[in-house]
Amino acid sequence: MLFITAIHSQAQNSDSLIINTKNNKLISIIGVGDIMLGTNYPSAKYLPPNGDCFPLLANVIPILQNADITFGNIEGSFSDTAKLVKHCKDTTKCYAFRMPEKYFNCLVKSGFDIFSLANNHSGDFGEKGRDKTMELIDSAGLYYAGLLNHPYSIFSKDSIIYGFCAFSPNRGTCSITDTISAKQIVKKLNDTCDIVIVSFHGGAEGKDFQHVKRETETFYGENRGNVYEFAHSMINAGADVVFGHGPHVTRAIDVYKKKFIIYSLGNFCTYGRFNLIGPNGIAPIVKININSEGDFVNGKIYPVMQYNGKTEIDTLKRVIKKLKELTEFDFPDLDIYISDDGLIHFK
Repeated sequence: MLFITAIHSQAQNSDSLIINTKNNKLISIIGVGDIMLGTNYPSAKYLPPNGDCFPLLANVIPILQNADITFGNIEGSFSDTAKLVKHCKDTTKCYAFRMPEKYFNCLVKSGFDIFSLANNHSGDFGEKGRDKTMELIDSAGLYYAGLLNHPYSIFSKDSIIYGFCAFSPNRGTCSITDTISAKQIVKKLNDTCDIVIVSFHGGAEGKDFQHVKRETETFYGENRGNVYEFAHSMINAGADVVFGHGPHVTRAIDVYKKKFIIYSLGNFCTYGRFNLIGPNGIAPIVKININSEGDFVNGKIYPVMQYNGKTEIDTLKRVIKKLKELTEFDFPDLDIYISDDGLIHFK
């Protein structure tokens, strides 16, 4: 759920951000990357100890709860009974993610509000897996987007109307490569809503693909989109915030026409079956403040890492250093500064 408030949380937080708007009324939004809380396929050995997912997130829950809206990408589905539909030559090595239904409560309790289901694993267990995931989100009063049968969500709070949509290159999802259709969705939301948030799952994967190429990326023979062109097109169509994910590593920050973009939020909480070596194991929790027009005001990067299966604050702040490096290299003319402590603000 979204709330627009006077800056109720800033004074309570030693990491408070500088407020610089006429009426000091901002919307705070948190974005994180891929979430997979353990899978019972192909074996229950890929579930966290004692079947308890709360320890995976416990160290970062206070951060996740400290925003008006918190976004994440659900990399897989929640179901106890859905059967595998993904084709796997060797089922013992198949990367297909089915989280127990009770695990969804870990996301509810952690403070998440909106989710992308547009990715390459949401359909691993077919329509039954997707339907159960949607049912759980609906029953919690939360929101999702990105499927052909549910491309967007519209919701309101305090007389402010919000729209959320999501895209990927994968079957059954709203396509990142069909820019014309994507723009039509965003324009519809912009015509209806005050604030529009867009998520995309796109780009090649891994440590060799941390830079934003500004060209179409192909990986495993699949068109993964031109994420730079896509993000800018979505803002031109009316988006206010764009959150990217999919490469399993962090990518640069951009601000275009005063609107915030991050091209990949990396692996946030991915238990058991993900490669978390090097840059794959560090990620940002990105918190931004936007004004009532959707314009970026400032933000903060909370650096996290996955250690012993848990998402924890990284005291070495490695992802802050990485985001500074990537952003300065990929967008050298950007009028944005990232401090060593992770504050994001205009120069």
